[in-house]
Amino acid sequence: MDSDFSALSAGTSHAWAALGADPALVERVSYGGRPGGLPARLPVMGLARATVAVCSLAAAELASVRTGRAVPRVRVDDGAVTAAFLSERLVRVDGRAGTGFAPLSRFWRAADGWVRTHANYPHHRDRLLRALGVPDGPGVADAVAEAVAGRRAVDVEDAVYAAGGLAVAVRDVARWAAHEQGALVPARPLLTLERVDGPAEAGPPRAWSRVTGAGTPLLPCAGVRVLDLTRVLAGPVATRTLALLGADVLRIDAPHLPESQEAHDDTGMGKRSTTLDLGRRADHRVFEELLADAHVVVTGYRPGALDRFGLSAEALAERRPGLVVGQLSAWGRYGPWRGRRGFDSLVQAATGIALLEGSGGEPGALPAQALDHGTGYLLAAAVLRALTGRCGPDGGGTRLVRVALTQTAHWLVHGPAGTPARDGGLDPERWTTTKDTPTGRLRHALPPVAYEGGPSDWTRPPGPWGADPARWATA
Repeated sequence: MDSDFSALSAGTSHAWAALGADPALVERVSYGGRPGGLPARLPVMGLARATVAVCSLAAAELASVRTGRAVPRVRVDDGAVTAAFLSERLVRVDGRAGTGFAPLSRFWRAADGWVRTHANYPHHRDRLLRALGVPDGPGVADAVAEAVAGRRAVDVEDAVYAAGGLAVAVRDVARWAAHEQGALVPARPLLTLERVDGPAEAGPPRAWSRVTGAGTPLLPCAGVRVLDLTRVLAGPVATRTLALLGADVLRIDAPHLPESQEAHDDTGMGKRSTTLDLGRRADHRVFEELLADAHVVVTGYRPGALDRFGLSAEALAERRPGLVVGQLSAWGRYGPWRGRRGFDSLVQAATGIALLEGSGGEPGALPAQALDHGTGYLLAAAVLRALTGRCGPDGGGTRLVRVALTQTAHWLVHGPAGTPARDGGLDPERWTTTKDTPTGRLRHALPPVAYEGGPSDWTRPPGPWGADPARWATA
């Protein structure tokens, strides 16, 4: 390995402690595989190993609780972890790779520094152009460059945010620490897992009594129903992992916010996908019927965006006692940026990571969207631990899980994630598989979450985004 065991286990132990779990179980984790994935100045590989390790260990712990067996041993393989953190880049459909970032999603030189924009979705692109006063058409990238170059970076940030778009000024670590949002981050934990006041449903979640979880492979989430209200990338990674572990995951999107099929080919593994307009009475009624039989709800929209539909943690706890609620945000649910949209690339730019990974005064990027992937595995781990808690003697009540990209970023920059990795390369053939799907011949990364007796792949490939009926697969 490119780090000694103490460095490897430090990151895992830190994340496992944040989950409120038994520290002795960390001894059941081992590491191996070809070293040197995800080379960077920051310890990206250490973060990746640790987040996959705690997710695997949380799955093993839940499997133990549901079967009465000993906690299975966990194995973290560098090759599998590297492939998983690069999963969106490894996807091929009929041999074709995805398009990646859109042309207007990039760094731009401002009058006093740099700005990072995100314009992959058409509505974000339109808002960016409107904020900058740039007409669409030929030469639009040059026009954006000229518009940004004549302004201060924070002025671009403010203008684009006011228009509902996505742009942040590139800051170094010190400037982020002094920022009114960044200054709040160090006092916050890596994640939170707590109870929510509301009616208590005692004992294991409904419908679990008829599921032993003792099959082959060992699926700790068998019988668990998950409503997935998330979008790229961290939330879908988390729910993709729950699907791997046996959960019936139904992703729900608004029909007026279409998802990229390319993204769904990567993160839709094991799930079904439907659309509901929660603003329409009939669709909202369907959602409430689904909620009545759900065990987990995971949301990935900016804080408060779904509250008007009765999807705050408190409202969910009142209507569906005993639910596990997972909430993901970019900037955290606190401070002046709590209601802002955000993506991995923007958090890297704002928190100092882009400048740490850059060179020659120009910003750079991590070798993977590691904040997204790492936060996704932390979110899945916390949901699994919440389900374990629901099975215990004091298991009544609703559990609330909260994670944020900015907290994961702080851990990467300042926490015990390990030492930076050198480039050992990746063998895509070993850590990917190919199968026929409704949209074509799909190559995808294999899952990194692994424990004795656990699954080695998803039971179903993704289909066309939004094409499934709005009902549970299990009766």
